[in-house]
Amino acid sequence: MRNTKLFIGRKIRELRETHRLTQSGFADRLGISTSYLNQIENNQRSVSAAVLMALAETFRLDLAELSTGEGDRLLSALSEALTDPVFDSYRPTLQEMKLVTQNAPGFAHALIAAHQAYRRNSEQLASVDDRIGHSAGLGEPSPYEEVRDFFHFVDNYIHDLDLAAEELASRLGIPERDPSAALPEHLLTKHRVRCVRSPAEDEFLRRYDAEARTLHLNPFSPVSTRSFQAAFQIAMLEMDATISAIVRDAGFRTAEASEICRIGLGNYVAGALMMPYEAFLTSAREFRHDLELLATRFGASIEQVSHRLSTLQRPSRKGVPIFFARIDRAGNITKRHSAAKLQFARFGAACPLWNVHQAFETPGRIIRQLAETPDGARYLCMATEIAKGGGGFRAPQRRYAIAVGCEVTHAGDFVYADDLDLTNRAAFDPIGISCRICERTNCAQRAVPPLKRRLVVDHDLRGAVPYRLD
Repeated sequence: MRNTKLFIGRKIRELRETHRLTQSGFADRLGISTSYLNQIENNQRSVSAAVLMALAETFRLDLAELSTGEGDRLLSALSEALTDPVFDSYRPTLQEMKLVTQNAPGFAHALIAAHQAYRRNSEQLASVDDRIGHSAGLGEPSPYEEVRDFFHFVDNYIHDLDLAAEELASRLGIPERDPSAALPEHLLTKHRVRCVRSPAEDEFLRRYDAEARTLHLNPFSPVSTRSFQAAFQIAMLEMDATISAIVRDAGFRTAEASEICRIGLGNYVAGALMMPYEAFLTSAREFRHDLELLATRFGASIEQVSHRLSTLQRPSRKGVPIFFARIDRAGNITKRHSAAKLQFARFGAACPLWNVHQAFETPGRIIRQLAETPDGARYLCMATEIAKGGGGFRAPQRRYAIAVGCEVTHAGDFVYADDLDLTNRAAFDPIGISCRICERTNCAQRAVPPLKRRLVVDHDLRGAVPYRLD
């Protein structure tokens, strides 16, 4: 059984300091001893239900704010970093890593960043060529990686932009009005920007001509894509100041990362404008997260709906904690976020036993899987293939698979769990995060050995792989 004890010492300490109380004064108001509070703040003891109720009643604390999703993401990233052989001289226990992430998250982030720099240096030095010695900043993350981590650690939710987009959607009558009509009309009346069809030879989804006040949209794109691009342009015209402030506060290392983040934040607004928070959350619950029904309701694509579900992290109004990923045919994860316990590997490909890979074999269908990770956590997983193309016979088509899922305790909130036997342990497929950190010893699909296990090679025995794990 999973450990459900709640260790939130840092949050309790921050709450006490916000109210400018000593430990003794804070403990008195909660009706507990000072020594017990001291142990809670140092994560030596978990928080009881009685203390949680006292926090809620005395300090008006929203218990939803005590979600451990952020800690799970940080713990997962730290655990993966520490599997690297460079740390072989010391292997911290799970409890030690939890203490670090809970009490010193800044230190954990710094260690993860240092490990990423080490990996990048190692990979570049491993392919020595004539550029070695002439490249600057080998240890720095790429701009794309830096932005990816920014969204990951803010829980893929940007409060100020989400509220602004919801308020604008309300004024435009979305979702009661079709966004494909409401958004171009708003661009015209508010900004004197006309939406027109791009020429057939134009390869871009969106091309904005500021001087001519014209937004060119690719006519071969689906309606949901054209709506999204119109919403993005509105974000750039109306929310530039807020976006700029967020980018500035993020403190990116390079101008490239800042510009990539601006695009990401514009995309965030576009999704929030087409699928305003409260309306979308209500519909998700009403439709039991049926992706196709939600797509129809909001004039969006299944990918847009899936991505939006992963952003439902508003304080006190959170949605079901889900994971979302987009994967190409080579197994590269091109989008990812998880509010669930499951966290995606930061390096390497996804587990080959995960049903997202099978989605390419069944285009047009949503396939389901019950899965269990090595830590005993169980999940409901959905996957489907999507294709992006258009523009004639010779136009290239991009094919991806998207995956959405939740911990099995939330499976009843999803229509896809109907008729599945959630109580039968044999119905759950064993999956991992990635081969390099997976500890399963009997996986026939293992691609590479785990980093922290010694290999035993017997010339007289041969299984699925030519070694055993000690």
